[in-house]
Amino acid sequence: MSYISKLAKEISPSPTLAIDAKFKEMQAQGIPVIGFGTGEPDFNTPDNIIASAIDALHTGVTKYTPASGTLALKKAICEKLKRDNNIDYAPNQIVVSNGAKHSLTNIFMAICDEGDEVIIPAPYWVSYPEMVKLAGGKSVIMPTTEADGFKFKPADIEKYITKRTRAIVLNSPSNPTGMIYNRAELEQIAQIAVKHNIYVISDEVYEKLVYEGEHVSIASLGDEIKALTILVNGVSKTYAMTGWRIGYTASTAALASAMGNIQSHATSNPNSIAQAASVEALGGDQTIIDTMKAEYLKRRNYMVEKINSIDGVSCITPNGAFYVMMNVSKLLGREHYGKMINTAEELCENILEKANVALVSCEGFGIDGYARLSYATSMENIQNGLDRIEKYIKGEC
Repeated sequence: MSYISKLAKEISPSPTLAIDAKFKEMQAQGIPVIGFGTGEPDFNTPDNIIASAIDALHTGVTKYTPASGTLALKKAICEKLKRDNNIDYAPNQIVVSNGAKHSLTNIFMAICDEGDEVIIPAPYWVSYPEMVKLAGGKSVIMPTTEADGFKFKPADIEKYITKRTRAIVLNSPSNPTGMIYNRAELEQIAQIAVKHNIYVISDEVYEKLVYEGEHVSIASLGDEIKALTILVNGVSKTYAMTGWRIGYTASTAALASAMGNIQSHATSNPNSIAQAASVEALGGDQTIIDTMKAEYLKRRNYMVEKINSIDGVSCITPNGAFYVMMNVSKLLGREHYGKMINTAEELCENILEKANVALVSCEGFGIDGYARLSYATSMENIQNGLDRIEKYIKGEC
C-alpha cells in the first residue's frame, strides 16, 4: 500500500530549493553553472560564533534543552529586541525554533482553525501559503505591482478582511522584492490591525540588510499593536548561520505557550549547540553585519545597473535583503533558441539549459513575468552570470 494523504498531495515543492538542487546537481557534473537561486549568504559564520559552538561541545552542552529554547538564548533575544528595536519582551514570550521557517509554521498552527484566512501580499515568500495550508487555513492573496514598488497600500487591506481573517503577513525587508515598509505605512497597517483585531505576522529576518531608509518593527509602535504582533526573526541571514537552524518568535505569553506546546510534540528543542552559538551571535561582535552590508550594497548596485542596461529586461532598486526582481515580461510570448517561451518559468528553464545560469521564476512567489536573482554570491559570479543572460537574450549562446 502506498497511500498519500490529500494534504500532502496539495503541498507544492519549494521552487527555490528545487532550483538550488538542480544547480548543485549541475555543479557536481562539472557544468560551469552560475547560481542566482538560493537566498544564502556566501560569507562564513564568524569565528567567535564558531568558537562558542566548539566550547559548548567541550563543556557538555549536548543534551536536551527546554522545548522552546534555553533561558540564556531567550534572554539574549530579549536584550537584542530592546537594543535594536526598542521593544520589551520577557523570556516567556519567546519561542526558539529550528529556523524562522519552523517559527512561521508554529504560528499558523497556533492561530488558524480549519478555513481561517491569512492575508498574504504578493509577491510573497514561497512557503507562506503552503504553511497556511498545513495549518488548515486559507491564504487570501493581496496583489501588488511594480509601479507601487511591490508594496500594498495600507488602506487596501480592509478590502480583504472578512470574519474569518486571523492575520496579515508583513515581510519587511521583503523576500523576494527587497522592498521596505516605512514608519508611516506601518502606522497605518497597525491602525487597521487594531481596528479589526487581527494579528500581524511580522517576518523581520532581513532587518539588518537595509541600504536606504530604516527598519522599523511594527511591534514598537504601541502597546495595542504589540499585543497583536507575532514577530519572527533568526540568525541565518544576519550572521551567515543558515545551516545552524535557529529562528525565534516574540509574541504574547499565551501565544508563546501555545507555540511551545506545538513544538514540544513536533520537534522538541532546537539544536543545543546552535542555541549556545546564537547567544554569542546576538550578544558578541557585530562586525560581520557592516561587512556583509557593504559588500551586498556593491553587488546590488552593479546588478541593478547591469540589468537595466540589457535590452528586454529591467528592475527597480530594492532597499533591503539581497534579491532583485527582474522584469522579463518583454521576453515572453517569443521564440528563444527554437522554443516558444510563454512563462517566466519556461524562460528560467531555458536560460539554465542554454546559458548555465540558475534563476528562480516568480510564479511561485505569486506574480507572473518576473525572475528573482539573489546577489548573495560573489561579484565575479554576478558579472559573469549577467553577461551570460545578456548573451542569451541577444541569441549568442
